[in-house]
Amino acid sequence: MPLAKALELAQEYDLDLVEVAANARPPVCKLMDYGKFKYESAMKAREARKNQAHTVIKEMKLRPKIDPHDYDTKKGHVVRFLKQGDKVKITIMFRGREQSRPELGFRLLQRLAEDVQDLGFIESNPKQDGRNMIMVLGPHKKKTEAMAEAREAQAARKAERQGSAAEQGAEEPAEA
Repeated sequence: MPLAKALELAQEYDLDLVEVAANARPPVCKLMDYGKFKYESAMKAREARKNQAHTVIKEMKLRPKIDPHDYDTKKGHVVRFLKQGDKVKITIMFRGREQSRPELGFRLLQRLAEDVQDLGFIESNPKQDGRNMIMVLGPHKKKTEAMAEAREAQAARKAERQGSAAEQGAEEPAEA
């Protein structure tokens, strides 16, 4: 179809003439509402970004002579991070004479890895880096799965709160 006739047809139907394949012989064009097409493609891109998971590395710092209660608190943070689907970098900081006993830090890291092995795995083994010993734990489940579970749990809590609020609202008129 000649270009002039195609442009005339596009004006008649209040559409745009869009070139789809410029390198084809003859070139391929399409009649469409280009503004609507751009809007829909932007919405698809936004939806794809919403479902995309960003890899985050959380860091937890410990000392070799950590108190049992402090260890439990730090372990709780590591558990929370792994449940959220984030990687966790655990750093043992050595000071002074502690540097001559790196096996204390190694044992502490191994103990922590054993305590959270149902949620995560050792991604990089403990290694000494100057005054610090570093180990990275990775979650067993992906970030997207963790996000989906969190959304479901939040929706369930919201429904439960609304249900209990409705019950309380029903009880008040009976008392009056």
